[in-house]
Amino acid sequence: MSNGVNYKEITQKGLWSNNAALVQLLGLCPLLAVSSTVVNALGLGLATLIVLMISNIVVSLIRHQVSDAIRLPAFVMIIASAVTCTELLMKAFTYELYLILGIFIPLIVTNCAVLGRADAFASKNKLLPAAVDGFMMGMGFMLVLIAVGAVRELLGTGHLFADMHLIFGESARNWQLNIFGASYPNVIFALLPPGAFIVVGFLIAGKNYIDAQLKQRMQAKKESTPKGSKRVRTTGSVA
Repeated sequence: MSNGVNYKEITQKGLWSNNAALVQLLGLCPLLAVSSTVVNALGLGLATLIVLMISNIVVSLIRHQVSDAIRLPAFVMIIASAVTCTELLMKAFTYELYLILGIFIPLIVTNCAVLGRADAFASKNKLLPAAVDGFMMGMGFMLVLIAVGAVRELLGTGHLFADMHLIFGESARNWQLNIFGASYPNVIFALLPPGAFIVVGFLIAGKNYIDAQLKQRMQAKKESTPKGSKRVRTTGSVA
């Protein structure tokens, strides 16, 4: 399988057609709970992406040494180790954001998307395809997190990119964009879990609508393509 890996297909699946959040509907607990702002969503998304890449790489490297009897426990241990390393990095470099995200960083261990990619893809492929798959799956999940966070932050507070210094340092304190101005009546509902459900529902509906439109266009293109005329071979001689 690894000899004929299609990296374009891996990218397309990770970002769109097999997106962990919009298609597989995995990792919804942290997605709904943490994505109240862009900075929170970006922090959790980056942590999940790092864990996915590390776990996929390690699983690919040991795939021939682990028997089927202990495969899943071994994968869980690898994922837990990757989460621990990521958690320590966040404590060292983004401590305030780590405190905000709280229990949802350790809970990455229970994210079925991480274990699913380790078992379904990394354990059957070489290092590079496994790393690309982990990156693209993590990127797809992170982009959905950021989209949900942006919508909720904008509707709930009227601005975007608040507290970005929690990730990018003091130079990012002025990144905040006040879209609706000081008189905007904050829609607190958007910052609550029910608001997250509604935003994610609209994103899923939007993706399904786009997929349906693309499918119709492809079908119409196939039907409008004229069939090639058949060439008839004749033999004989003319007197």
